[in-house]
Amino acid sequence: MTEEPCQCSDCQRFYKEHDRLIREFPTFKQQQELNWASIQSFRTLCNKVTNELQRQLSERESTEEICSDEKYFSETEITETLDELESVNAYLYSIEALMERIFDTKISKNFESKFKEIANELAPDPLNMDRLILNRLFHQTPDSPDKRNIN
Repeated sequence: MTEEPCQCSDCQRFYKEHDRLIREFPTFKQQQELNWASIQSFRTLCNKVTNELQRQLSERESTEEICSDEKYFSETEITETLDELESVNAYLYSIEALMERIFDTKISKNFESKFKEIANELAPDPLNMDRLILNRLFHQTPDSPDKRNIN
């Protein structure tokens, strides 16, 4: 009895992105660079949103005005979001520290061809065991967006 891959929209999106990243970045060095860029872009975006929310919060405190405009968030919402973003940024710094260790790892160019070979085998296979394991883990993650109660 073979295990069928999950067909939910989250997993289908994961499969598609997983395969695309392997196909488009099939070497060790490319994966290092891709992951580094991803972490940095996430940090940049989180920091920018954090700064903007802090600015809005400080403007409200200085003017003590409550705007009724829909584009403004309540002070409580801003404060809660800032707390969450602070946690995310701490996690991202931790990931960055780990990624620096990964960047210390060098793979001979001779072995980069092995990565490409495996990538060609791995990416198109919808029943790949690694993918099924990742899928199972994805559904067991308690902080997965579909598993959290978002107000």
